[in-house]
Amino acid sequence: MQPVLSIAGLAKTYKSGHQALSGIDLTIDKGEIFALLGPNGAGKTTLISIVCGIVTPSGGTVTVAGHDHSRDFRAARSMIGLVPQELHTDAFEKVITTVSFSRGLFGKPRDPAYIEQLLRDLSLWDKRNAKIMELSGGMKRRVMIAKALSHEPEILFLDEPTAGVDVELRRDMWNMVRGLRERGVTIILTTHYIEEAEEMADRVGVISKGRLIVVEEKNALIKKLGRKTLTLNLAEPLATVPDELAQWNLALAGEGHELVYEFDSQAEATGVPSLLRRMSDLGIGFKDLNTTQSSLEDIFVGLVHEKREEERAA
Repeated sequence: MQPVLSIAGLAKTYKSGHQALSGIDLTIDKGEIFALLGPNGAGKTTLISIVCGIVTPSGGTVTVAGHDHSRDFRAARSMIGLVPQELHTDAFEKVITTVSFSRGLFGKPRDPAYIEQLLRDLSLWDKRNAKIMELSGGMKRRVMIAKALSHEPEILFLDEPTAGVDVELRRDMWNMVRGLRERGVTIILTTHYIEEAEEMADRVGVISKGRLIVVEEKNALIKKLGRKTLTLNLAEPLATVPDELAQWNLALAGEGHELVYEFDSQAEATGVPSLLRRMSDLGIGFKDLNTTQSSLEDIFVGLVHEKREEERAA
């Protein structure tokens, strides 16, 4: 299957000399939900802005549904909808007018039934004749989403779409994302709510300092890079970790009532059985134990930290 979005060698260096992107290679399949994670300033918005034609790249190629971004820009851009971080729309226009106008900008014929359903899906139909300036921040965000979907794009970019919005909008929006994916729309999102990426995404890319440091299927990434944490609730508190347990790099928590051990769940020898035997030999009892799997956020933080350490060493 030909990818709906193909990016090769994409780079961006601004006149100031700041290199925002360097050698980005990425392919995304039709109907996929792809989450792009990275700290502020990592290059997420620059990448989206280049694909959406807002920023000119310094090098590399972008192909959208078979259309070369540089040679056939209008066709490529017509395949894309963008919900930016910032709210930009005409404050004096009515909701239904601005959404219908956005559809017309892409040369789509009038379709009042589609616009009505779109506004209903986003709980905007009752506000269709209200001016943008009269809406709350959450409602304005809904209008931006409606504008992005007005021309029925094949790819929808969501740049920090739920930052600072109410719980109701977040729920409505993710329900809409699921529905769009079922209809074959490709969703590419950036988010600081990593639990959303963990719940929604098929694959995850982590970007740091303008470079993609990992692209992986979400569950495989968690399985491959995730660590587990074993927490032992002690029968009697400890003041310090005994020297005899030093090889396990344990930590004390809960005012000495808990021993915490991190281990690689994929390793041949996790160290857990030998730890429990050694504790028994030392007469250290425990009342309960539990294990937790690293979250996507834990993995993300670890990858970025690891990349920074490699750069310092170089």
